[in-house]
Amino acid sequence: MVTNIRKKNSRQKGTHTHGWGSKKKHRGAGNRGGRGLAGSGKRCGANAPTHWKERYFGKHGFKKKGQKINFITFNVGDIEKLSKTEINLSDLKFNKLLGNGKINTKVKITVDYASKKAIEKVTAAGGEIILNKEESKG
Repeated sequence: MVTNIRKKNSRQKGTHTHGWGSKKKHRGAGNRGGRGLAGSGKRCGANAPTHWKERYFGKHGFKKKGQKINFITFNVGDIEKLSKTEINLSDLKFNKLLGNGKINTKVKITVDYASKKAIEKVTAAGGEIILNKEESKG
């Protein structure tokens, strides 16, 4: 049997305290000691250490200093697919040459960064690498 009973909140409109007695009670987060884990503090009592899990106090994680370079890489093995004798990888939107693959043709490559292995493979094939920036590690 279903009866048309109005919701509790609509029945309490205009009652000023909504059934909680004094105006002071149930006022907001201040009555609860704050929101979340606020107010548990270091002196809150016996149950406080249960709140002090791994992420309660202090700073967490670390941030790298300086600017991070976003490398867009190109492999030595893909150079022969371009079939050119002079290649500027910066114009092709690549900024680092890596040493994956084989190269047999003599090519002159201009790029911002190159790995040691890429430089070895290109020079062994009789080619040349011109670095726009300083030589990168790895």
